[in-house]
Parts: sequence; C-alpha cells; structure tokens
Amino acid sequence: MDKKNSLSITDNRTGRTYEVPIENDTIRAMDLRQIRVHDSDFGMMLYDPAFTNTANCKSRITYIDGERGILEYRGYPIEDLAENSTYLETAYLILNGELPSRQELEEWTYQVTHHTLLHENIKKFIDGFRHDAHPMGILISATAALSTYYPQAKSVLDIESRRLQTYRLIGKVITLAAFAYRHSRGLPYVYPCNDLSYTGNFLSMLFRMTESPYKPNPVLEHALDVLFILHADHEQNCSTNAMRSVGSSQADPYVSIAAAAAALYGPLHGGANEAVLRMLSSIGNLERVPDFIRRVKAGETRLMGFGHRVYKNYDPRARVIKRIADQVFEVTGRNPLLNIALELEKIALEDEYFIKRKLYPNVDFYSGLIYQAMGFPVDMFPVLFAIGRTVGWIAQWQEMLTDGEQKIARPRQVYLGVRQRAYVPMEKRPSTMREA
Repeated sequence: MDKKNSLSITDNRTGRTYEVPIENDTIRAMDLRQIRVHDSDFGMMLYDPAFTNTANCKSRITYIDGERGILEYRGYPIEDLAENSTYLETAYLILNGELPSRQELEEWTYQVTHHTLLHENIKKFIDGFRHDAHPMGILISATAALSTYYPQAKSVLDIESRRLQTYRLIGKVITLAAFAYRHSRGLPYVYPCNDLSYTGNFLSMLFRMTESPYKPNPVLEHALDVLFILHADHEQNCSTNAMRSVGSSQADPYVSIAAAAAALYGPLHGGANEAVLRMLSSIGNLERVPDFIRRVKAGETRLMGFGHRVYKNYDPRARVIKRIADQVFEVTGRNPLLNIALELEKIALEDEYFIKRKLYPNVDFYSGLIYQAMGFPVDMFPVLFAIGRTVGWIAQWQEMLTDGEQKIARPRQVYLGVRQRAYVPMEKRPSTMREA
C-alpha cells in the first residue's frame, strides 16, 4: 500500500494501527470494519446523520463547489447554459454527457414532444381527486400510476426500455403538471400542442382558454425555460437520494420518480420559495425591514431564501434568476414584494452578522417572485421544481443502475435499545398508561 495515499488510524482501545487507502479524498467505510476490539465484534462503522459528510456514489453529472459558488452540469457552468442553452438541450447534456449536434437535438426534441400525450384513463384518475387537492399530491400519484400503464418499464436493465421511459417521463411530466393545475381550477384540460416548444407547450396547457392558436409570451417562455435549467440537477440532494435509494431495488422509473417527487414535496426541500414569499408578505413594506432584521439577529424569526446546505457563497443560480426577474417584471409589472427582497439582499451582503454566517441569497429567494408574477399559485411552486428536476432524477437513476459498485441501499444503524428481555405474560405486565 502507498502510505502517501493512505490514512493511519490508531485505535487507542487496543493500540493497533490500521492503514486505510485514500481515493479521491475519501476512504471506504467498509475499510473501517477491520477495526475491532474482539474478533467477535461487528467492527467500526461511520455515524453520519443525514449523510452530511458521506459520499454514497461516484458521479459524473453535476459538480458543485459551495465555497466558491460554482455549479456545473457535465463541466459546463450553469451561467453559460442559462445564457445560451434551452432546457431540452441541457436535458440531453445531463443525460448523455455531451451537448447534442443539431440532428441529435432535433431527434431528441421530436421524441420528447411526441410523448406528451397521456392515456385518457389518467384524466379519470386525476378527476378522482378533490377540487382543492394540492397539485403536487396529484403529480406524485399520477406519476406512480403511469407505472401500471407501462409494465415494460420494469426492465430497468434494458437500455432501449430506459430510453423510451426517459422520453415518456420528460414529455408527460408537463402534461401531468398542467392537468393537476387545471383540475384545481375547475378548468377543462388542454391537450399538448406539438407545434410549440417544450416550455411553450406547458404554458399553453396551463393557461390557454378559448384562443387558437395559443402564443406564449416569449419573455415568460424563456424565463420558465431558464428556471427549468437551473433546477435540472443539484447533485445528491434529498430527492435525488430518494430516487437512487428506491431505484436501487430496481423499481421502475415511474415509482422511483414519484418517491423523489414526494421528497421534494417537503417544505425543507421544494417548498422553500413559498416560504420566501410568505416572509416577504409578512414584512409588508420597506419601513418594517429594520425591525425584521433585528428579530432575525435576536433569533426570533428566520431569514428565508438565504444560506444553503452546500453553498457558502452566493448561489450561482440566484445571480441568473435575479437577471431573469428584471425581464419578467417588464412584462408582468413589478412585483410589489421585490423592493423588500432587494433591501434584504443589500443588508445581508453588507451586514457583518450575515457575512460571518455566509448567508447569501439562494435559488429560492427570487424564483418565487417570478412564479408569482407569471400567475402561478404558491401550491404550484414545487410542481415547477419537479418538472425541471425530472431529467436530473433520471440521469442519476441511470448512472446508479450502470455503476457496478452500487447495490440495493441498506444503511446501517447504531442500536441503542434494550437487549434480550424475557417475554412477560399479559397478567404480569405493569400498566404503562400515564394519568391525564
């Protein structure tokens, strides 16, 4: 073993020293199993709640440097993709590792576009939900239901089957999302239109009424396309971890993505931009900002949309969204909450309290303002997030399936409960009920 690329660990319980190989600045957790006091011991394990410092895979999809505020898909900076690419072009890159040629992009776009239609029975399934059902709950359920329409999707090791399900999932997710929205508004469903772009088609299915043909506003169409790009993948976050974990059992991609979307549904993940809007609304006007900042510093409330589990610098996605916001507001009118948001950002970037804690704006800080200006209700925010992230989930799922080192997910635990108690007959058990 090359000692320059190893870690020497001395167990002070026994005095023994172990050499553990280092690869890519990591050690393998299984290499710690050799560390034990007695031969009958299970061996040393890592304890890492929420996997804050444990790598569960090797990936070539997304690179993040949180200290320097860098996000790259397959090596391309997110800023370049947002400026020059489209969502479907970026999706191809994420899935295949390279940007497509013109012919490849045309074929890819054709396949996705011609898989946007849903089986008519899915409409009946969606109709079964209450009129006020949350669109995200409908999206999760309907995505899982697609598994029953495409039983061949269970052949997850078949390359052609995976390719077909990829077309279907990316194509149908916008239709499911639009139908969920229309159902919640009591509006008739609008079918996909193959003459529109991916994002334009989605806007048509959402907002078209009686006009024909529907022409989406190009500024809003572009803005939503950029937002999909910014949300397309983000390394091993909560929902991606759910996708990989469920997919590791070789479950089909529909139920695996439903699991990922369920993780995204949580307010700590996909609902953060809604929390930003609620915060800005509660502040109400610029005059109340100083008092709000005072309460944040006193620990009485939280500054939503600032700080990130990964980024310890300005979230690069937030820079892009801030520029897009100006374009959107020229069309929709200026969101009255924007002035409050700008003032909060100004304070956070200048105040030593926030600088010391590395509380910079993240992707959620401005995205909610844009969604609201475009006419989306807050309960559609996580749905929009899920649309963009679908391609990332699929790419991570495929990478996991083709990684020879991956197995079915099975974390260990540190057991702290009682051991080997004698069974107590009913008549001899003391009451454990507490008095009210």
